[in-house]
Amino acid sequence: MSLRPFVLAICLCLAPAMLGQVVHAEGPVAPKTAQTEVSARISALSDMMMMGKVMSVMRDEGLDYGRTLEDEMFAGRGGGRWQTVVGMIYNPDEMRRRFDAALTTELATAGSDLVLIETFFGSDQGQRFLQLEIDAREALLDTAVEDAAKVAWAEMAGEETSRAALIRRFVEVNDLIESNVMGALNANLAFYRGMAESGSFPEEMTEEQMLTDVWRQEPDIRSETETWLFPFLSLAYQPLSDADLEAYIAFSESTAGKRMNAALFVAFDSVFTQISAELGAAAARQMQGEDI
Repeated sequence: MSLRPFVLAICLCLAPAMLGQVVHAEGPVAPKTAQTEVSARISALSDMMMMGKVMSVMRDEGLDYGRTLEDEMFAGRGGGRWQTVVGMIYNPDEMRRRFDAALTTELATAGSDLVLIETFFGSDQGQRFLQLEIDAREALLDTAVEDAAKVAWAEMAGEETSRAALIRRFVEVNDLIESNVMGALNANLAFYRGMAESGSFPEEMTEEQMLTDVWRQEPDIRSETETWLFPFLSLAYQPLSDADLEAYIAFSESTAGKRMNAALFVAFDSVFTQISAELGAAAARQMQGEDI
């Protein structure tokens, strides 16, 4: 069972803010006051990263995945009720809340790195990166567009163009394949745990058995990630110049870029893990004929 990971680069579908650096008083600062300042700052950053649009795309992908899940696990027995449940699980407001909470924790001590993150993604160039990524993500919900993007990438890669080399470098610098594979494995394990807690397995499935089964899926998940990732990137960045993409790569290699990348993966992992657990529990109840 696999959820398509929300592929992340430094800011694949994420962006910017132009906010001032948090000022720290010389004397002791009340924890609540400091925490409030950080939370407000990260919330503003999340707004300017267009996370509302990101969560909307994730919801559309989730509804589509819910239909696939129904076909694979209980074909013809889910109907409108199942789609309603899936829609409740992919609640954009709750997803956003969970994302912001995790991002706040990860960037709470980012200091000057956060200023650099805000400055880079707050620029016109950073905003353009963001919009192109979101547009491509939405476009790939259409299977015809996805198929065309795969053909275009195959041709580009086959000719070993300079753009293909830059995209491969972008993937390498941001560790996109490994991070997305791990995110998908975590999500699948959470799905199993959700099912197990609902008692849907014929015999009790131990944690070790679940881990073993999930790790067996790793080669397929890796292949699916690579098959989707490169066409997505080539489609998203098609309008960019090589210089634009080189600037993105340069930031990705910086300390601030690496910190942002790591924070985004943690934040999205927290969202997907919870969603997967809830989907597993809901699927288990559906299979058992319970009221979901």
